[in-house]
Amino acid sequence: MSDRIGIIGIGQSAFKSRREDSNYPELVREAVALAMQDCGLGFDDIEAVVYSLSPDAMVGIGNAERLGVDAVGAKNKRFLRINTGGSTGISSVAAAYFHVASGACDVVLTAGADKVGECGDSQTVLNKIWDPIYERPLPLGTISMLAMSAVRYMHKYGMSEEDMARVTVKNRRHASKNPNAHLRKECTAEEVLNSRYLCWPIKLYDACPQSSGGCAMILASERYIREHGLDAVWITGVGHCSENYYLGDRMSDTARADHADAFALKNSFARAYKQAGITDPGTQVDVAELYAPFSNTEFHAIEAAGLAELGASPAMLREGQFDLGGRIPVNPSGGVLCTNAIAVTAMVRVAETALQVWGRAGDHQVKGARRGIASGNGGDHQFFGTMVIEA
Repeated sequence: MSDRIGIIGIGQSAFKSRREDSNYPELVREAVALAMQDCGLGFDDIEAVVYSLSPDAMVGIGNAERLGVDAVGAKNKRFLRINTGGSTGISSVAAAYFHVASGACDVVLTAGADKVGECGDSQTVLNKIWDPIYERPLPLGTISMLAMSAVRYMHKYGMSEEDMARVTVKNRRHASKNPNAHLRKECTAEEVLNSRYLCWPIKLYDACPQSSGGCAMILASERYIREHGLDAVWITGVGHCSENYYLGDRMSDTARADHADAFALKNSFARAYKQAGITDPGTQVDVAELYAPFSNTEFHAIEAAGLAELGASPAMLREGQFDLGGRIPVNPSGGVLCTNAIAVTAMVRVAETALQVWGRAGDHQVKGARRGIASGNGGDHQFFGTMVIEA
């Protein structure tokens, strides 16, 4: 694995609540075409495809990767579907990375799409991850799970609902500069605080949208990139970590299991940082695209990434340290709070980080960004993936 692995092509569709102009495979194909246009390659150049698809029920087709084979031109090629829930996108990029790093391939495409906004009841789909006997009757779901996390963080570190509202305001402001974002309208803290409760303390404006759209990325070996004169940014660190299944087993007063803190995400970042040679992320990272589907989860993601001490991120947010133009901009694209097509949400985190260090992020560009980080969370905060990307 002495050869570096580069990102050479990125494609994102415009994310909306509904994409009735395109069926599911057409959404995937749209993103793939944009990624190929980005680097000048075609289907004949692709040696393998890693397909990013979380629960099939979101797109209304069982085993929808079967349709994906044609959409991504994978006939007679290596083809692998990945599903780790919300972290599927970053897991797919990692699988593509290891295809190239192993020497098996020089050029690998990873792609996917989702139609969450067109699903009849996405919460019913997502809530099937819980144990039907022990957890589901409580009732336990994706929203109540992270509401409990918010309450624990409040108790432990003093976070307020106003702090949560500031996260939404920041991310909506960032998304207003990103043409691919789903929710691009800015909002005020008062609007967030006055939105209806979903599960205290999480309100409607503290929650991510249900988005439809696609994303694709093309990775290649450094040798191939040099031989073909291609432009690239480099994946220098990859980390993953998983938690145990039962959510209740993670709640205690021990440092390892406290639901206020993202222990497994911290471990995942530590592994990516070790590979990338990062020892002080607070001073060595220029930009962060962190998977945070609810406003409160951005705080423990920031802290797990080592960009703030435990409990310190709300105060740093109040100081503007995570804004565009701040010390370390977090989610300059608007993040998951503004765009959430689940199958590719975590891939978009990687794509947006790559665009930042490439200097191609447009109006939401972080000035001078040369090194960025991305993360993804899946299941009931069970699967975590992280990456470091450098120019």
